[in-house]
Amino acid sequence: MYTFSPKLRLLSIILLVGGLLLFGIGYFTHSGIDDTHIEHMMEQAHKDGYNIPSHSSELVGPQDHDAHLEHAKLQVHNEPLAAVHFIAVFLFGISACALFFYCVQNAAHAGWPIIVLRVMEAIASYLPVGGLILLIIMILNVTHQGHLFHWMDPELTDPSNPNFDAILFEKKTFLNIPFYIVRNFIYVLGATFFVWKLKKLSKRLDETKAVADYKSLYNWSVGYIAFFGFASAAWAWDWLMSIDPHWYSTMYIWYSMVSCLTSAIAVIILVSVYLKKNGFLPEFNDNHLHDLAKFLFATSMLWTYTWFAQFMLYWYADIPEEVNYFFGRFEYYKITFLPMLIFNFLIPLAVMVSSSIKRNYTVVVVMACIVLFGHWVDFFNMVMPGTVGPYWNIGFLEIGATLFIIGLFIFTVMTALSKLKLIPVGNPFLHESKIYEYPF
Repeated sequence: MYTFSPKLRLLSIILLVGGLLLFGIGYFTHSGIDDTHIEHMMEQAHKDGYNIPSHSSELVGPQDHDAHLEHAKLQVHNEPLAAVHFIAVFLFGISACALFFYCVQNAAHAGWPIIVLRVMEAIASYLPVGGLILLIIMILNVTHQGHLFHWMDPELTDPSNPNFDAILFEKKTFLNIPFYIVRNFIYVLGATFFVWKLKKLSKRLDETKAVADYKSLYNWSVGYIAFFGFASAAWAWDWLMSIDPHWYSTMYIWYSMVSCLTSAIAVIILVSVYLKKNGFLPEFNDNHLHDLAKFLFATSMLWTYTWFAQFMLYWYADIPEEVNYFFGRFEYYKITFLPMLIFNFLIPLAVMVSSSIKRNYTVVVVMACIVLFGHWVDFFNMVMPGTVGPYWNIGFLEIGATLFIIGLFIFTVMTALSKLKLIPVGNPFLHESKIYEYPF
């Protein structure tokens, strides 16, 4: 059994409290921004005279100074909630993808990863907590305490209103508040149910070692794969793509999902190596590390493919309402948008091709950290341009929200891990995992 280290527990609490404190300082400072300051921010953002919209809503309704100021005020005051939203969606996605990776191994009857299945179960245990945070964000938005999703403004679908938006009017069958609430509960409650059910079956299998229980674990794993396939697509639309509802991409659901899948594998590596180095998981060896690193490399390349395919097709077509999504990022997010390719593509490509490198604990751990940072920036780029626009920064709000939710994630995952047997002794492929050796 794993015992939650007092030092790691203290670290998670420090992250929780420190993150909350930093966020509070940022929120207090941010609340003092007045209209005069916002007008100055507008001048700074557009000082080159090239006013590129960062969001499609800027192109709808009156285009006078007062309208632009009102829009800028909404964007500036979106920053606290946006800072929480992007990291909350990111870590919920990591947990959901860890459970997806777990279920894929069960459905494939894979032998090599049995040693680390409990690590995946522990990471997935964050889903109820992360889901609760997202439901709170949902409540703030649907009650109009937050304004991350401008399609929720009833004026935009009222044909008699000067701010009427014909595109949102056509999309209101899907983008409407009651249906949005229902979908959010389906995502969170569905994922929570599956993690509870799969962990329960896995624990029972340890006790009974019965073939019938293994078959049941297999069947429910297939069920989660099907649920995840539909839900991950829909929550990518709801939580990320609908931030700019004039724009859409058929690649987006794969792009955002693979970003979380790559990050989930990175987290699995970090937790597994931590357990190994502290003597809790001696069965984890170079061969298991090699295969996890192989998946980390492969999913990094897959993410690059989806990112480039999406970008290239839109850029090549050069349709104004579509490339606007990228124009705003090129103009206002120069230091985060393209440079993230260094962390998510170039460094993994340069370092992780060699099979021998994938067995080096230090290198693989460093790569996992680099990839996690790169995809944190990726989710920042998905959320901030459409919510905060050109008035962004990485300050107390963003760092505080990130530290708080990371602290909560560590505390939840390691607490769950301390309640599990690290080795799933009832799994019929356990022996294969113990003697597994990569042949090349």
